[in-house]
Amino acid sequence: MDLSLRTSELDGVTVVAVEGEIDVYTAPRLRDRITELVGEGAYQLVVDLEGVDFLDSTGLGVLVGGLKKVRAHGGSLQLVCTQERLLKIFRITGLAKVFAIHGDTEAAVASLVS
Repeated sequence: MDLSLRTSELDGVTVVAVEGEIDVYTAPRLRDRITELVGEGAYQLVVDLEGVDFLDSTGLGVLVGGLKKVRAHGGSLQLVCTQERLLKIFRITGLAKVFAIHGDTEAAVASLVS
């Protein structure tokens, strides 16, 4: 399966909706998009993983790298994920304590705006 990325803005927060698989082959596209957004000055990011079917260690690395990039500018990267199989990956790796994970885009955006 391929990777689809849709970028939008909600209340001044950049939202990247991801669909498909984030693996060793597709993760560089997500990394490049996050790098591009940070380069354009978007430091408040929400990555919506609701459409993600598969996430491997390369994908996790891209998300951690994105978090480091926005934090270097005083920003934040929040995740939207309700899929138990993906949440389990975040818990097992300890990344559930690193990322703020929300149930929907609105909650993630609200956490950055308030």
